[in-house]
Amino acid sequence: MSKAIQRAEEARKVTAGAAKPYPFWLGGLAASFAGTVTHPLDLTKVRLQTGEDKRMVQSFRRTVNNFGIRGLYDGLTGTLLRQMTYSLMRFAAYDYFKSQLHDGPGPAPIWKLAAAGSCAGGLAGMVGNPAELIMVRMQADRGKPPAERYNYRNAIQGLYRMAQQEGVASWYRGLVPNGVRSVLMNASQLGSYDWFKHRILDLKVFEDGPIVHFLSSLGAGTVATTVCSPADVIKSRIMNAHDQTGLLKVIRDSVAKEGPGVFFKGWLPAWIRLQPNTILIFLTLEQLKRGVDKYRHAGGTWL
Repeated sequence: MSKAIQRAEEARKVTAGAAKPYPFWLGGLAASFAGTVTHPLDLTKVRLQTGEDKRMVQSFRRTVNNFGIRGLYDGLTGTLLRQMTYSLMRFAAYDYFKSQLHDGPGPAPIWKLAAAGSCAGGLAGMVGNPAELIMVRMQADRGKPPAERYNYRNAIQGLYRMAQQEGVASWYRGLVPNGVRSVLMNASQLGSYDWFKHRILDLKVFEDGPIVHFLSSLGAGTVATTVCSPADVIKSRIMNAHDQTGLLKVIRDSVAKEGPGVFFKGWLPAWIRLQPNTILIFLTLEQLKRGVDKYRHAGGTWL
């Protein structure tokens, strides 16, 4: 076979590999890895939002002093369940909606990216709400007085106990604020990541690689933290409540006691948590996609 024919065949394989969708579970796998690494920061953020601690370092130290280093991983099973439901769905749905909204040449405009992210976020928020709720309860548990703790052994047992004691409908407590947050998160994080990536590549300073992915993630994490902070605070307070406190009552009571700034309470730990989480997710996801591409180009057919 001549070199020209070989090059044509390689180009055909690359094009075919790029056109074929990636496995739907890649996003969940990347998010699970990132969530495990950043879990202590997420736990601290939730305890700041739902407890009496005022500063991130204070909350971090209290957890370590009272429960040791292992205490920083309270609720890890809830985090992993959340990533393999909510995150798996949002990445898979985002790719689908993006392909449906834009099939022309060149990158999609920002409004289409935001729309795809919003649709994916709404769907993922519904699918992942039970795991989100159990994760918040498990993370916040040791920050509360012993008499008020849920003491779930793991996420599955926690969901089972909730169904027994509070009914299956309890799995969808906080669905509205969580759904709003999910829409905002995915529109701002997924959409802005693609937007930043296209803009950076347009500068022709860096090739598509880890540097571009890192810078794009940095921008996406900052945008997402700011946009999602109010909904995130409300969601955590509703999900952590023992009674059937409604959305409007939580907002009214929070503003009355702590002022409008309450909606950005925990912004710094949220940003510190979301930035490495966002960076790890997208760096891992991009590498997983490249691994799939190499596998396909080598003739693999399972992925």
